[in-house]
Amino acid sequence: MRGINNKTAIVTGAGSGIGRAIAVRLAAEGAHVGVFDINPQGAAETVAAITAAGGKAVATLCDITDYTAVKAAVASFEAAAGPTDILVNNAGWDTPMPFLKTDEAFWKKVVSINYFGPLHMTHAVAQGMSERKSGRIINIASDAGRVGSSGEVVYSGCKGATIAFAKALARELARSQVTINNVCPGPTDTPAMDSFVGTGEQGQKIRDSMVRGVPLGRIGVPDDYPGIVAFLASDDAAFITGQTISVSGGLTMHG
Repeated sequence: MRGINNKTAIVTGAGSGIGRAIAVRLAAEGAHVGVFDINPQGAAETVAAITAAGGKAVATLCDITDYTAVKAAVASFEAAAGPTDILVNNAGWDTPMPFLKTDEAFWKKVVSINYFGPLHMTHAVAQGMSERKSGRIINIASDAGRVGSSGEVVYSGCKGATIAFAKALARELARSQVTINNVCPGPTDTPAMDSFVGTGEQGQKIRDSMVRGVPLGRIGVPDDYPGIVAFLASDDAAFITGQTISVSGGLTMHG
């Protein structure tokens, strides 16, 4: 992709799954990647994979629900790598549960990670981007935020809010040449999916039902998403902002 080589990129939740795949791809495109994760072991494994392939990366411990910690983590990364050119808000969390069986503590955890997390990261990074008149922000949202998802009511609300937040901020920062876009995965085979649907026979039944709903006949894998993220981070996407793109095998087809 044009324009990624020698740029700096932060990817949250890059210690596993989709975040790791995105971090590895951006590093392969020549970016110096900040592997932000609350799990130091996972972050270290991602960095090891990147450096083994000849790329540049640094692991940065970060709790995205804590704005003070976010600012410190961003400052630490930028001191080592330089100003952030690309931010990928990927980190997220949920557990399936009917809304009427949830409680306030659960709501607050889901909202803190899935909505306040991207707000914290974006606020910490976008100021510098605006001053430099350059930057790319990509939110990994979810098709749950576009069409809703049973058992993921609060999560769906957070992802819908993230999509709307990105559109509004894209308008505010357009004159500063900072673009903000959303990528919406469908169901994806990751460690988070295992904890979401469970394992064994019951878990397999849920997976099979998911597959039946996808026109392309499978659920996603982490490597399905880095390509679109790299494109949106590149010079080829310089005239694209405020957009939401589903990568879900045709599960949702928005006009």
